[in-house]
Amino acid sequence: MKSKKNILYSQKIAPYVFVFPFVITVLLFWIFPIINGVLLSFQDVLKDEWVALDNYKRLLSDKIFLKAVYNSTKYMIGTLILLIPFPMFFASLLNSKLMKKPGLFKSIYFIPALTSVVVAGTIFRLMFGEMETSLANQVIGIFGFGPIKWLKKEWTGYFALLLIACWRWTGVNILYFLAGIQSISTDIYEASAIDGASKWQQFTKITFPLVKPTTVYVLTISIYAGLSMFTESYMLWKGNNSPQNIGLTIVGYLYRQGIERRAMGYACAVGLILLIIVMIVNLIQLKVTGTFDKEER
Repeated sequence: MKSKKNILYSQKIAPYVFVFPFVITVLLFWIFPIINGVLLSFQDVLKDEWVALDNYKRLLSDKIFLKAVYNSTKYMIGTLILLIPFPMFFASLLNSKLMKKPGLFKSIYFIPALTSVVVAGTIFRLMFGEMETSLANQVIGIFGFGPIKWLKKEWTGYFALLLIACWRWTGVNILYFLAGIQSISTDIYEASAIDGASKWQQFTKITFPLVKPTTVYVLTISIYAGLSMFTESYMLWKGNNSPQNIGLTIVGYLYRQGIERRAMGYACAVGLILLIIVMIVNLIQLKVTGTFDKEER
């Protein structure tokens, strides 16, 4: 009995006991699905046949898949342009002494992230409706423009998607950057002010360089979120069949093949290609931003 008690309180065994649930979770919900997905990507599940690289060869010549890749890449680039510099700037304003009641603004900015994507997508679909009475057409009508079929044209539909992304995630990114900015010592800003640095110089020479770790983190998750976007597009077009596939994303195409058409082998190939694209893009940006570089000692 004493030996069992010693084992339970052993400092050598205790770390493994705490890590064990995490290891099991990773194996069951990450490693095993990936291995199973890789195996299925080389099969035709409906015919129960091993097709080797046929699914991947088919992807290279699949124009609809290439369209989905183009749409997801375009969406990702748009979100990176809008959802990194502007939240960083707004976070700097919130952190300034000129801002009164910053806690209130933090709460207001974060509310969209708590809103259901399904509800938000439905509301935005009504906003960008074809009728003259839709909100978007009423706004452009003020400037003398006629009603537009927003969700039936590529670039107006793209604008609607970006607007949803900005509405939903600007507040979240502001909080990320605000946490990074508040970790910077105020002594640095006070010393720069004594030297005659303006607020803009403080932002470009102090804030921007010192929040680099936060910027890299936001950039990484934004790349993943942009390439894996699905629900917003699905709800905006009320399904996975947008006109001429202008709203089709990589995950949307995976859903179409795996769930709607039950071509699980082909869908797994799409999923693995998405995983590879996300990894490559993020590895490139981590290399470009110097994250992999060794710190000088």
